[in-house]
Amino acid sequence: MTLRTFRISLVVTAAALVLGYLHGGLTALFLLVVLAVLEVSLSFDNAIINAAVLKQMSPFWQKMFLTVGIVIAVFGMRLVFPLLIVWATAGLDPVRAMKLALNPPPHHALEFPDGSPSYEKLILAAHPQIAAFGGMFLLMLFLEFVFHDRDIKWLKLIEVPFARIGRLGQIPVMVGCGALVLVGTQLTQSSDERATVLTAGLLGLMTYLIVDGLSRAFRPAGIDAVTADAHPVPAVGKAAFTLFLYLEVLDATFSFDGVTGAFAITSDPVVITLGLGLVGAMFVRSITIYLVHQEALDRYVYLEHGAHWAIGALAVIMLLSINPDYEIPESVTASVGVVSIGAAFAWSVLRNRRQARSVSLRLEPLD
Repeated sequence: MTLRTFRISLVVTAAALVLGYLHGGLTALFLLVVLAVLEVSLSFDNAIINAAVLKQMSPFWQKMFLTVGIVIAVFGMRLVFPLLIVWATAGLDPVRAMKLALNPPPHHALEFPDGSPSYEKLILAAHPQIAAFGGMFLLMLFLEFVFHDRDIKWLKLIEVPFARIGRLGQIPVMVGCGALVLVGTQLTQSSDERATVLTAGLLGLMTYLIVDGLSRAFRPAGIDAVTADAHPVPAVGKAAFTLFLYLEVLDATFSFDGVTGAFAITSDPVVITLGLGLVGAMFVRSITIYLVHQEALDRYVYLEHGAHWAIGALAVIMLLSINPDYEIPESVTASVGVVSIGAAFAWSVLRNRRQARSVSLRLEPLD
């Protein structure tokens, strides 16, 4: 099962390594591997959230996520999206932006000898609105989770009072709007940047509400119900398509941090596409499928909690990064997710052992 799940990812990885070597030799090959590891480490919590959604979908739509979805992830978010950012913020058409990316200044400088900005500099200049949009989307995802009253709770000292507050209704939206106002007024350095950040953050919040609303509207009445064999009814048709769109938007949001962080390593769009997309994004999808097939979220019940807390931390980090004084290294960002999910996994294992021990004591015959 494991080899079959990761077979496509391994084949794609081998092809990407060959293409990377042909493109730029050993240097490009090394950078490609670094970017792939960066993508997987930053997006492991994404894989867990994806698995929680994907297990509600039929096998056909799960395959669509692994095939059509990967094309969108690789070429849409890791190649086309940065070009569109340059087009929207600097007025350069995507073709001109691609030429600029493929011909960087000497020694990877941020400007050409004539003083014109490089592709990397243009992307970095657009970071505040990228961080505001992505940070608000992820923050809303975290808030919707933590303010929802669920049967199983992990960090009870925090999750129990938050769930009680969430009963008031629309609390996630109110907290999200308050956070956006705070970010826009305290982390921006000019009135123009403030307007840009507030607009981008509002669009991120609205995007989440629209996509989440559509997924709820088209969700069949029995999608959250549990049948006799303890498996949710799989979504098909419009419901599955909406969940598919939700996953793609979620993947796009997670890719913001990886794409912008990749420029700290290289500005070569080919290497970024191969490392983040063909290798990194493909492995994230395979991990998602593996989690679904192994029913990992049912066996390790705190994994989803850990992933959402990691998402909350990532959202805060992205929003703080709007101000360059609060720039946090990618290694710290990745470590937050690994530690949170690792702790959730360990707590889940301990919970399973306690339950097994309790069952064993109840079944032990009396002398």
